[in-house]
Amino acid sequence: MPDLAYNKIAKRDYELKDIYEAGLVLTGQEVKSIRSGQMKLQGSYITVVRGEIWLIGAHIPKWKAAGMLKDFDPDRSRKLLLHKREISHLFGKSSEKGLTIVPIRVYNKKNLIKLEFGIGRGRKEYEKREIKKKRDVERDIRERMKREM
Repeated sequence: MPDLAYNKIAKRDYELKDIYEAGLVLTGQEVKSIRSGQMKLQGSYITVVRGEIWLIGAHIPKWKAAGMLKDFDPDRSRKLLLHKREISHLFGKSSEKGLTIVPIRVYNKKNLIKLEFGIGRGRKEYEKREIKKKRDVERDIRERMKREM
């Protein structure tokens, strides 16, 4: 399943605990635009409003071959499709202090477009530095092991 859109910042800025998968409610030209790889998830987030889950801030530009479109908004809110028990679980988690729902990636699954998102806690700046330092040390160790063999 190749990624159609990926939020690079999500795994860096958030410690993700639970990962979910949801369908997206889209129009035809949005589907074609996403499949051509033009969707941007950076800066988007997910919220619970009146018992429904919404993706807010995701940018899907107009499909180039669509021609004139009335009232097309590339940054409109898009509804996510989940089971009721998952929605209630997410509502409880999102109301906890320090937790947020972050979109991670958009991909194809059996000809449907799915959104993967997670419940995460924001990382502090010093935590990000520690993770980067640890990753660099592990990479250096792997390179040394390769050279010695």
